[in-house]
Amino acid sequence: MQTSTKEFFQLLKSLKWPMKITILAIVLSLVSTVIGLIVPLVTKDLVDTLTTAAFNWKMIALLLVVFLLQAIFGGFSFYLLSYIGEYIVADLRKKLWSKVLHLPVTYYDENESGETMSRITQDTTTLKSLITDHLVNFVSGVITIIGSVIILFFIDWKMTLIMLVSVPLSVAIMIPLGSKMHKVSKATQKEMASFSGLLGRVLSEIRLVKSYRAEKTETTSGNDAIQNLYRFGLKEAKIQAFISPFMTLIMMAILVTILGYGGLQVSKGILSAGDLVAIIFYLVQIIVPFAQMATFFTSFQKAVGATERIQDIFHMDSETIDTTEKQLLMDGVITFENVHFSYGPDKKIIDGISFEAHPGTVTAFVGPSGGGKTTIFSLLERFYEPSSGTILFNHTPIKELSLPAWRSKIGYVSQESPLMSGTILSNMTYGMTEIPPLEKIIQAAEAANAAGFIGELPDKYDTLVGERGIKLSGGQRQRIAIARALLHNPKILLLDEATSNLDSGSETYVQEALERLMKGRTTLIIAHRLATIIHADRIFFLEQGEITGSGTHEELIAEHELYREFTHGQGLS
Repeated sequence: MQTSTKEFFQLLKSLKWPMKITILAIVLSLVSTVIGLIVPLVTKDLVDTLTTAAFNWKMIALLLVVFLLQAIFGGFSFYLLSYIGEYIVADLRKKLWSKVLHLPVTYYDENESGETMSRITQDTTTLKSLITDHLVNFVSGVITIIGSVIILFFIDWKMTLIMLVSVPLSVAIMIPLGSKMHKVSKATQKEMASFSGLLGRVLSEIRLVKSYRAEKTETTSGNDAIQNLYRFGLKEAKIQAFISPFMTLIMMAILVTILGYGGLQVSKGILSAGDLVAIIFYLVQIIVPFAQMATFFTSFQKAVGATERIQDIFHMDSETIDTTEKQLLMDGVITFENVHFSYGPDKKIIDGISFEAHPGTVTAFVGPSGGGKTTIFSLLERFYEPSSGTILFNHTPIKELSLPAWRSKIGYVSQESPLMSGTILSNMTYGMTEIPPLEKIIQAAEAANAAGFIGELPDKYDTLVGERGIKLSGGQRQRIAIARALLHNPKILLLDEATSNLDSGSETYVQEALERLMKGRTTLIIAHRLATIIHADRIFFLEQGEITGSGTHEELIAEHELYREFTHGQGLS
């Protein structure tokens, strides 16, 4: 609990605070609170005047002026404190978003995207709620309580001591309840993240759900998650149901005691009627913030729990991004030297692969599914690091190269070719720091055999493609992906089953576009349709993470039995 609280304050300290506005807000809050503390004293004098003399209009006017000043300063301080809260939470979200984008692919292998979304949205919202909704009242409330207690000591110190007896009692109850609330809040946020993960997973594949009539199954899964959230919500409510009435009970007991004791003192002439009215005013100014502290206390525990989850992300290792200078990489040989890779101790994927891919050549990988072909591409793009062995470019280990410079050399076209929600134009230029002239974009579309269908669309290049490009056919998405690769002009091209999911008509268009894209580039291809790679300079046959054969198409037919079976099965001699 103490560690969590420490991390919470460390997180707040690390955020960007608008210092001038913060100082101004605190000053205005102090002024507003001081003015609020003056009100009971003015009221005291007014009551004492009414008991001894005629009605005093000057005192009434003074009281109205004090009320007006308190409202003005209080309004400004409230807005500025809220502004500060929004400002620092916006800074937190920017840092968290940047961190998430630079986490390695292994993080996304192990965590659902919905859970990550929950941390960026819901956990930061919990923190924002504390700062903007409760911290403002807490700061002004603490100042009010301290000021009221000091003034009450001057009016009647015995009465003030009676009131302060309640403080240790309240703290003794609140500390264990706070620890309990922290655990419940953390569990609630974890469950909410799981529910967000479920929503993201199901809604992103809603067509799959409907195709296999899985609505009932997903309804059950969703209901179970909602029921868990319901139970955690009840646990929070039980704790809150004890905290709020307990605080109210203590305050009412103090109020009754003070009124009884104060009335006795007035009857004895020790205190004036104005003194008793002022004491009651100050009691109210203490009771109201004290009651609000119960809400702040609950919100604080939730924010501490949210902070733990946010800090978990900040403490993770990011991909190494060199922003000092862009490393210039020339064309060169790609070399795998005895590379091993596994996803875990019992899941070996790549087992001692070695090969070279020379500039301007076409290197193909074929073999049964699960042989490690796509993993080779992932290792090349540095999504993962080899367990052992070395991947080199121009005799330099790629892990020593600038990551942005290395990835800028690579163009990737997969069998899925996912598109981002947006326009055709935004997808073609995705990832580019500078948008090229329209003429160059049209040229890329023509080279990718995409200009024809784009020209037939009502909005042309401004056509919205829908989530993941759902409004376009598979062949159209592939051609947009090829046009994007052409615009980026990579030196190394990775083609992962780029035509495997297409009909014969679309495949012809895409294959033509791929051939244009491959010219003058070092190309690595994963293919199940061997007809697309029979002219490759080098073909490697992979089985269970090992290269069991290599050579040209003709050489493998002559020397590799399984490759020969593959070619006969696809009608190739």
